[in-house]
Amino acid sequence: MRITQTFLRSVSLTGLALAMTLSSNLNAEPTMPETPADVAAAPADAAKTASGLASKVLHKGSGTMKPTASDTVTVHYSGWTTDGKLFDSSVKRGQATSFPLNGVIKGWTEGLQLMVEGEKRRFWIPAALAYGENPGGGRPGGLLVFDVELLGIKQAPKPPEVPADVAAAPKDAEKTASGLACKILTKGSGATHPKATDQVQVHYSGWTTDGKLFDSSVTRGQPITFGLNQVIPGWTEGVQLMVEGEKRRLWIPAALGYGENPGGGRPGGLLVFDVELIKIVK
Repeated sequence: MRITQTFLRSVSLTGLALAMTLSSNLNAEPTMPETPADVAAAPADAAKTASGLASKVLHKGSGTMKPTASDTVTVHYSGWTTDGKLFDSSVKRGQATSFPLNGVIKGWTEGLQLMVEGEKRRFWIPAALAYGENPGGGRPGGLLVFDVELLGIKQAPKPPEVPADVAAAPKDAEKTASGLACKILTKGSGATHPKATDQVQVHYSGWTTDGKLFDSSVTRGQPITFGLNQVIPGWTEGVQLMVEGEKRRLWIPAALGYGENPGGGRPGGLLVFDVELIKIVK
């Protein structure tokens, strides 16, 4: 995962084929799944949600916990178009797949939250919750049908608490000529500061001034490594003030972030980050 000057968020999966790169070790003998008899349309007894998602339990599960959107799930699945064409199947490959539930098509994100471990369910996912009617790029369009077996749930770490001073930098914050404000939360054990040309490994969480968490490596449970000259200017400047082991809060003005109204899902205005510098990677 790499954060860039124009995009400081976790990389979202655009489809199940990308999620295959996160395959688990839960393997099974490859087999060709049978095309469902009701592949053309959801039957009358299928449960339907307000979004248009339809589903039917094929096999009851033994678990009691349902995943949340931020959890990572391990599944076996097969997917068909309404003409009965099998376009993807972990069952056929004989290898289960793991992925963050908030990183796949909307129909999967919603649907798997209805399930418990051990359950197998059939989903009829309308185009609006999948890839659209004519997506291109080899992706299937229109209504899609999936048989999904939920094998395991890995709960996401709890999100970090919203800082009490998220609305504005406090008076005791250090300020630089550029407008960046920062405050040391935990002193580091290192002695060397990274250069703009260095690679660094960090854990971080980011909020808007109304306390909304918009991105966090902490909730993903995985630190990230990136080139310090490849991120927003507030990060490039701020992390160079740090040493290994240090945790610092940064108040980054819009001019050093994404601007006031950046669009594209990026947060605008003053941004607040808690950053822990784990390692400087030369």
